[in-house]
Amino acid sequence: MLLSLSYLILKNKMKKSSEKKFDAIVVGELNVDLILNQIESFPEVGKEKLADNMTLTLGSSSAIFASNLSALGMRVSFIGKIGNDIFGRFCKDQLNEKGVDTSMLIQSDDLKTGATVILNFAEDRAMITHQGAMKHLGITDISHEMLSMARHLHFSSYFLQPGFKNDLDRLFKMAKEAGLTTSLDVQWDPVEQWEFDFKKILLYVDIFLPNEAELLNLTGKDTIDAALNAFGGVGKFILIKKGKEGSLLSYNDKIVNGKSFLNDKVVDAIGAGDSFNAGFIFKFIQGSPPEDCQTFGNLIGAISTTGSGGTKAFTNYEETMKIAREKFGYEE
Repeated sequence: MLLSLSYLILKNKMKKSSEKKFDAIVVGELNVDLILNQIESFPEVGKEKLADNMTLTLGSSSAIFASNLSALGMRVSFIGKIGNDIFGRFCKDQLNEKGVDTSMLIQSDDLKTGATVILNFAEDRAMITHQGAMKHLGITDISHEMLSMARHLHFSSYFLQPGFKNDLDRLFKMAKEAGLTTSLDVQWDPVEQWEFDFKKILLYVDIFLPNEAELLNLTGKDTIDAALNAFGGVGKFILIKKGKEGSLLSYNDKIVNGKSFLNDKVVDAIGAGDSFNAGFIFKFIQGSPPEDCQTFGNLIGAISTTGSGGTKAFTNYEETMKIAREKFGYEE
């Protein structure tokens, strides 16, 4: 298969940076998730409802991505801000248990660690988040020296981190100047205003990872084709997550539809998109062709639904591949 020039350039850069301390640095929000499952009916104001199952787990898109990328075998470090409280210590311990380096975490005595309460209904959910310390992470917390320790930078949840509102392009430019490849998943905008200068920011982003709804809202378009045209050539690889319908990869005027791996016994879908990201980036850092990265992303997204909370399904690469073979018929 003939690979694109941009892909070959990126692959060459990754080979040259293979001796870095970390394969990836993740910059993003960090909080706990309190997940309520098996809820008898949707909550109503003034009434109390019961949930038969509750889980306290490591939350945030960024943390789920970092944990699962580490579980697959990558060397991952995390830059984020937490409070010096029980939730902050829980987040740090959970990252460490997954093998994620936390030496660059910023812990504050004056701020509270963020928390998300999740009301989970089969493959859909409702969420309420207290941003806490994550709201105060910004470009001044990150240096060129920190980024230079890694081969790849991933940033997630732009709209939950106002500290980067006018500086995200500076973060990615800094990463490119340090020789890193880059990826971005903006996630949902809680206030649904979608103020995001994608034409400025995506100049420095190699892999853009929205889901379909986010893509349409970011561009103000009604179809994927119209949304992709709105980018005007910025963004090298655009991956659009489509849930049960798989994913769509756009690069070099090429469109690739990737089929999903369907799980007929979903535990929950929390973190499935973040797990897709981890699967794609895992292969990308190794220099695999984009289509192979896409397939592996679809697979890892599906595997995440076999466990709760986005990270429970992943322990190490060998166990993950065992699930891939037995549950989804995937062979390497």
